[in-house]
Amino acid sequence: MLRPGASAAALPDTAVLDNAVWAALDGPHADLADRVGRAARYPNDVYAFAALADPDDPAAWADLRTLVGPGTTVRIKPIENVPEGWEIVGGGVGVQLVDTALRAEPAPEAVRLGPDDVPEILDLVARTRPGPFLERTVELGTYLGIRERGRLIALAGERVRPPGWTEISAVCTDPAHRGRGLATRLVRAVAAGIRERGDTPFLHAAADNTNAIRLYESIGFTLRRRSPVLLVRSPGTSRRSTVL
Repeated sequence: MLRPGASAAALPDTAVLDNAVWAALDGPHADLADRVGRAARYPNDVYAFAALADPDDPAAWADLRTLVGPGTTVRIKPIENVPEGWEIVGGGVGVQLVDTALRAEPAPEAVRLGPDDVPEILDLVARTRPGPFLERTVELGTYLGIRERGRLIALAGERVRPPGWTEISAVCTDPAHRGRGLATRLVRAVAAGIRERGDTPFLHAAADNTNAIRLYESIGFTLRRRSPVLLVRSPGTSRRSTVL
């Protein structure tokens, strides 16, 4: 099912979403990319993920080792296997959902969040655990929040931007204020901004976060795929333990 007002020809190619982090770092987020050849990553304080142009290409893995150094642990997706010398040290499974029928609309009560709001954002994220959010994640796109009596109680924003698409991320609500539809209003508002510049919203969730997946499907997202998210360690020995 298509989102309201869309035609099949108007929707962007979903193939770039198979390797969304690489497509973003090689495209709209190229100015943020630390890159060596066919491997790239976001800065450590922006978004803790690396990506490969082709996960089946040994040269891309060699570029990644050059980029991150020996004995370094990095987060990467969607990867199922690693070359000899690399080690899988953790991970999980995520799901990807795309906007097919979302009603996007502004939220008059929402405020734009910026660098000055980061301490409050980090506090809310620590209490609600929607996913990774770092000191400079707010630079990835528009972040909107809802305040009550001056206190930030709900949040949503933009993260990865492959061509034609923008990921909605960091969707969270203070536990004391859940059940009021705040997250849904913010998702719709962030999506409205994404649509205004001609992109289509998508998002990710942990595969076992059934409540979030059910909510997203109920408001117009469609489950597209499941994929692994791995922590991998590069070959060699580092003088210090590092997670990028």
